[in-house]
Amino acid sequence: MILVAQLVCAQNTGGAPAPSPSTDTASRLARLEQQTAEAKSSADNAWMLTSSALVLMMTGPGLALFYAGLVRKKNVLGTMMQSFALMAIITVLWGLFSYSFCFGTGNGFIGGFHNLFLSGVGSAPDGDYAATIPAQTFMVYQLMFAIITPGLIAGAFAERMKFSAMVAFTVLWSILVYDPMAHMVWGKGGLLNAA
Repeated sequence: MILVAQLVCAQNTGGAPAPSPSTDTASRLARLEQQTAEAKSSADNAWMLTSSALVLMMTGPGLALFYAGLVRKKNVLGTMMQSFALMAIITVLWGLFSYSFCFGTGNGFIGGFHNLFLSGVGSAPDGDYAATIPAQTFMVYQLMFAIITPGLIAGAFAERMKFSAMVAFTVLWSILVYDPMAHMVWGKGGLLNAA
């Protein structure tokens, strides 16, 4: 009984009008929607970064150790080195121009030079590709797929190709095959992009 009396007295303080339920509810709802949007963005960002780390682990130790188990004893280190070198080569190419060729504004076949050297790729979301995560997170997530794809191809020429030939193949394949196909399928305005 005392609790009920305190609640009634607390609601009616000195004859002041009680706040309008619709105004109070509307402001609370607006605040809740803002907090939900921020939480959604943070959760999306955390999930995308976790997914990126998992794909990186598939390439780094995953494919390197798998291919090392498939080759003869004398080629184990060379095969593992190829997997890790692919990660470095594709990362450099991605930062210089591949991201721009894949996801920049261009024609139906290849993106443009808008994001060359990752210019314009910041913490603000890119509404064309990922509206709830930073553009940097989207860039890193797509980088992981650009890394693992030639890593999978490397299994076909394990023990069969010199390191220098593998580097040349990776650079050419990334520029001539991966970048245009990624833009055509995933890039805005790409030839095969249905969106």
